Amino acid sequence: MTTPADLTTDVLIIGAGPAGLTAAATLAPRLDGEVLVLDREAAAGGIPRHSDHPGYGIRDLKTFISGPAYARRLAGNAARAGARVRTLAMVTGWAGPRTVEVTSPDGRQRITARAIILATGARERPRTARLIPGDRPAGVYTTGQLQNLVHLHHRTPGTRAVIIGAELVSWSAAVTLREAHCRPVLMTSTHHRPESYAAFAIPGRLALRLPVATRTRITKITGHGRVQAVELEHLDTGTRRTIDCDTVVFTGDWIPDNELARAAGLDMDPATRGPLIDTAQATSTPGVFAIGNLTHPVDTADIAALDGRAVTSHVLRYLREGATTTAPEIRVLPGDNLLWISPGRINTAVTPPRGRLLSWPRLHIRVPTVTIRQDHITLTRRRLPWPASPGRVFRIPSSFLATATAKDGPVTVDVA
Repeated sequence: MTTPADLTTDVLIIGAGPAGLTAAATLAPRLDGEVLVLDREAAAGGIPRHSDHPGYGIRDLKTFISGPAYARRLAGNAARAGARVRTLAMVTGWAGPRTVEVTSPDGRQRITARAIILATGARERPRTARLIPGDRPAGVYTTGQLQNLVHLHHRTPGTRAVIIGAELVSWSAAVTLREAHCRPVLMTSTHHRPESYAAFAIPGRLALRLPVATRTRITKITGHGRVQAVELEHLDTGTRRTIDCDTVVFTGDWIPDNELARAAGLDMDPATRGPLIDTAQATSTPGVFAIGNLTHPVDTADIAALDGRAVTSHVLRYLREGATTTAPEIRVLPGDNLLWISPGRINTAVTPPRGRLLSWPRLHIRVPTVTIRQDHITLTRRRLPWPASPGRVFRIPSSFLATATAKDGPVTVDVA
């Protein structure tokens, strides 16, 4: 293998999904130097490349197109803006605070940047990480693996499928299965109601004729060579039943692709499992930023793209001044009814992207009340008109923290 010369660039973006490509397209015209984007895949665009159904680009591009069309448009925007996008380039480690080691078909090299943006995204937990007992046959996928198989490799997964999870991505899996002539026969959820928005769940049930078994968990997969059945248990009654199928799709249950962030020694948020960021999307290492679903697993592709747009002003300020701000910061923690909240640090001089704190509820609450506490004092208690539900992001106006002060310690945000 050859050894290419080491490189120096102004801004290095790791990850060519919606967040990384949008950051590149926004930064490149405003920067005299180079914006370089690296991605380990063969083509830029991230997960939308193999999510071949409409619904992409609503908030960021003000359009309604398929995932592959959305990916192509974002990649084209970055290239036309002057950013350089390199695919098949795997960042394997760090050789300094802002120096990475890269392996590609051209060989191994080191790239040093004045600023780095991590946009590595998130992934669904596979069957092994969920500790599901039983046999280990073929025919078990995550949504991403399923869509890659169907839309990029044009293969059929099976004929009869059970979908584990009832989030928005679960309905995407159902659509993909139907397009591949594999019939989804059941969708399961451990909650009292499906996690996805009713606007998707109700039409999905009607159009796909797909029942959803709530308060249900998978207890076993059986099959020799190929999946033959799954065993399901009702959480309230303990009743078990067996469903014949040759395909199982595990959906949702997201975790950030955080290996690079951990290897860099960044402060990590134990709740999100991604890097701990402030409202400028800055990490604990100066000049290293983190955006998109790496920091809040998981939101829609267009929200991740808007993160990429929002971070650019903070990156430019860092390049000019060596810092994003000198204002004090407040640690923000999730309460008992929230799994996580992002960003985990509030910079009192910077508003988070779109003026929202993002959180992940543990319970469905039709009319939620948000409570903000600091130093055992309730700062805010406000009711919001939109529901909180597991399996999707719950947005909280950052203005609710307006009276919090850095000297009084961490703030706890909860919903009930």
